[in-house]
Amino acid sequence: MQAVSRSRRAMLLAGAAALAGAPFIGNARAQGAEKLVYQTGWLPQPDKGGLYQALATGLYRQAGLDVEIRPGSAQMNVNALFLAGRADFADSDSFRVLNFVRQGLPAVAVAAFGQRSPHALASHAGTGADTLAALKGKPILVSAIGRQSYWLWLKARYGYTDDQLRPYTGSLAPFLADRSLATECFVTSDPYEMQRAGANVNVQLLADHGFRNYYGVMVTHPQLVADKPDVVQRFVDATIKGWQSYLHGDPGPANALIRQGNPEMTDAKLAYCHDALRKYGIVASGDADTLGLGAMTDARWKGFYDDMVAAQAMPPGLDVRRGYTLQFINHRVGLG
Repeated sequence: MQAVSRSRRAMLLAGAAALAGAPFIGNARAQGAEKLVYQTGWLPQPDKGGLYQALATGLYRQAGLDVEIRPGSAQMNVNALFLAGRADFADSDSFRVLNFVRQGLPAVAVAAFGQRSPHALASHAGTGADTLAALKGKPILVSAIGRQSYWLWLKARYGYTDDQLRPYTGSLAPFLADRSLATECFVTSDPYEMQRAGANVNVQLLADHGFRNYYGVMVTHPQLVADKPDVVQRFVDATIKGWQSYLHGDPGPANALIRQGNPEMTDAKLAYCHDALRKYGIVASGDADTLGLGAMTDARWKGFYDDMVAAQAMPPGLDVRRGYTLQFINHRVGLG
């Protein structure tokens, strides 16, 4: 494994030092409870609904935890913030975990609350680009992080080329204005906005075509795992219960917190996102059906890593198991 250079490590840690304290949603301070900070990558959204549900319904408090959920933003370097110790847990995914391993950075994945990635490509109906294969040669709006991960997989699998790339900046406006364009999107939310704008679109969920990236991966510090495994276990278990409640019970408590932190989430959009999480099996599918929510397996991690090596997105020879542990999941919590 390649060790990260001192300059690289210093740059990542310095980036976090420059970040101002972010607003957060948290428990009322519980005396004697273990204080934890969870850093998300974006504003409050239903794709983190299980965390907000665990917070809103007191599941974290009942587990002896005083939890803050801090939102991210387009300008925030979540990895740098986490590595600087400003958060105990942070959002991640399989690809970013593999990058931690490649760079020798101290992070370990303890659960995956996205069995299927919500990443998708959308194209305008009636343009002849209604499959991933048909999008070969077509212009596609792709973000910077997308170019480093799923785009490399698409190139290896479907023969896409870099001259198809157009910059995606987080706005759907260019896509809506130009029917020749396709765009990356999140299947849990963006199609709702496209429909509201009057667009008739085809949406191809990458997970339906073999993209095996875990989403909603919960990473923490190896030192926390070593020193306080009981705290990590209580946090993971309470989050599992929060997701069970959010998906299969009344999502209202979490949605109220989501709206508090992100007023653009209307009742209609919240309902759409919640339904999409269930429809596409983003959280509850695959191994989670038999092992419990948050499930991860050695085979799935190895399979994704092999895919990324084949796509030349990762070097061969990494010890992938250094990036995750199965210690806290696969216990069938809530399955009976």
